[in-house]
Amino acid sequence: MDETMKEKIEILADYIMHRCLWQFHSRAWDRERQNAQILGVAKQLLLGEEPDLSTPELKCYWLDGFHLAKGFRQRFDWVNQMSKEELATLMDGLKERVDYLTIHGSLNKELTVAAY
Repeated sequence: MDETMKEKIEILADYIMHRCLWQFHSRAWDRERQNAQILGVAKQLLLGEEPDLSTPELKCYWLDGFHLAKGFRQRFDWVNQMSKEELATLMDGLKERVDYLTIHGSLNKELTVAAY
């Protein structure tokens, strides 16, 4: 991954960290599921794909993913100019980065408390 892509991932991660409350679930498994679902929906929407809306839970993830993708497109013109392949790489890298920031690299010990 080149430096430009890494910079773009950091910009989008910063956007999420400052504007998205869904990143603050109290358990690691909740955060992992949220990240996968919401970023997955945002990726699908950015790529022009139709997300699965067959359950109320998936509709909830769709709403957050929709607003995330919309925010990316409105605030960052370069998102609109990327190819599908570049967008897929960007979103996969973003998921990895957000997982690190909110789960794997977090100093919050409550994320792994078994009693939750």
